[in-house]
Amino acid sequence: MGSTASERLHRRQVWAARGALASAAAAALLPLAGGGVRGVLLLVVGLAGLIVTVAALWWVLSRRGVVRAGAALLAAVAPIGVVVLFVWESMVWVIAVSGLLWCAAVWSGRYALRSTGLRQGRTKEYRTPSPKRPFLLLNPRSGGGKVEKFALREKAEELGARVVLLDPERHQDVAALAREAVADGADLLGVAGGDGTQALVAAVAAEHDLPFLVISAGTRNHFALDLGLDRDDPATCLDALTDGVELRVDLCFAGDHPFVNNASFGVYGTVVQSPGYRDDKVGTALDLLPDLLTRRRGARLTAHADGTTFADPQAVLVSNNPYRVDDPLGFGRRQRLNSGRMGVLAVKVDSAVEAAELLLDPHGFGAVTAREVIIDADEAELEVGLDGEAATLATPVRCRIARRALRVRVPRERPGVPDLPPRLDWRRLRKLAATVSRTAVPHRSGHTYRPPRDENRPAA
Repeated sequence: MGSTASERLHRRQVWAARGALASAAAAALLPLAGGGVRGVLLLVVGLAGLIVTVAALWWVLSRRGVVRAGAALLAAVAPIGVVVLFVWESMVWVIAVSGLLWCAAVWSGRYALRSTGLRQGRTKEYRTPSPKRPFLLLNPRSGGGKVEKFALREKAEELGARVVLLDPERHQDVAALAREAVADGADLLGVAGGDGTQALVAAVAAEHDLPFLVISAGTRNHFALDLGLDRDDPATCLDALTDGVELRVDLCFAGDHPFVNNASFGVYGTVVQSPGYRDDKVGTALDLLPDLLTRRRGARLTAHADGTTFADPQAVLVSNNPYRVDDPLGFGRRQRLNSGRMGVLAVKVDSAVEAAELLLDPHGFGAVTAREVIIDADEAELEVGLDGEAATLATPVRCRIARRALRVRVPRERPGVPDLPPRLDWRRLRKLAATVSRTAVPHRSGHTYRPPRDENRPAA
């Protein structure tokens, strides 16, 4: 019976791969069939229009004055001109159908690869006793006032937590407050605030091997998102105090400074230092980018990542576990937070031509994973963005990862991390489509040894 089910799975896998290849071929050939040579020429014009648009956007970011204004106009006119041309030549239907075929190819290909059983495993959950003396820091200004909106202080105190409301009118050392709480006997540390504040307290929790509670009351809360927490209702994070499980996740450091998401060097690291950045992000960036992208301002960087060297990039992003950058559906997400490896993205674009080349080949971004990253520069200090917060660090900056050093307590019932689609690998699809035996499906035994129940073992 199990063999029959496996054979059915194999047949679906093979036919999905064949359907993906057939749809991709039809999408590529349709312009030729629908419009002959003219259709192919129109596709070339469309691609050229896209390249011109990308080049114009580069000039918008790297130039000022009349050149920037002209480039902005070109970036708007180029795609409109392409659309008008396709309408004039009555080729819109060809592009629409071709687009649908590409969508079908991508969907079928993902289904074929998803059914191979090679999907990323879920993070283990550990059952541990509920905390008896939890300590929470709440930032009332975070996320536009979510602490008050969702009555987080009142709900936390009802659940037995000791709560400290941060004073928005003065700077407070949240790490020092967390250490004082540990000295007073706290057995859990938690924060309602942005990712930068989360990282500071998370480092104290990891240092003392205490569970850490993330309350998604910040503006974006990327860390909470990748933990599978509910960002729309931060009050649900408090359920972890009474009905929670623990995840073991990685914690990263740039020098001695912790981060849970990423450390940005170069362009963004400098932009975030500007006093006007918080009030006008777009205006501040447009004002600073021309000098930063053309290297008239800012440090000249060199990044060393486990034997790979990136020379003179404008920007380097070091992340706590790698982000997906190869797929629009999973872009900027982390499937894992416990791989023990950092993601490294290096960007070096010195002209509109190189910007257009990145469009044709997104792999032109320097992207690797590493256990240690050294950022050196031609200046004694580097401006860095740590989880969106401005910092200045002495060079060289050593980034390291502490694997599974952080015990994050999360609600047992939560939205969870979405099952991101597998990478679309056309070579694997061709092999799957050509197979005739059942060996293409990796065999996984349905029998797993389960040890006797223990409160500290992974939850079922």
